[in-house]
Amino acid sequence: MQTLDTLTLGQTATIIDFTDDFLSLKFIEMGCLPGEKIKLSNIAPLGDPIAIEVSGYLLSLRKKEAATIVVKVIPENTVESCVI
Repeated sequence: MQTLDTLTLGQTATIIDFTDDFLSLKFIEMGCLPGEKIKLSNIAPLGDPIAIEVSGYLLSLRKKEAATIVVKVIPENTVESCVI
């Protein structure tokens, strides 16, 4: 099980599930739905917070919050992650 906080810069993944019921409601309200593709866009100089691209906008999260989002990494050489 991989979580959002373990992604490397530029890596793309799909949201699978949440481990915190309280935070999951907030994430869903912000467009972080299971099945949604996300990309780790920025990491603060000290490593926290991080910014992800989701639902067409940038969302800033603390790493502790990101650790509650279970993801499946999309391999870089798949058609799914190619930008045309």
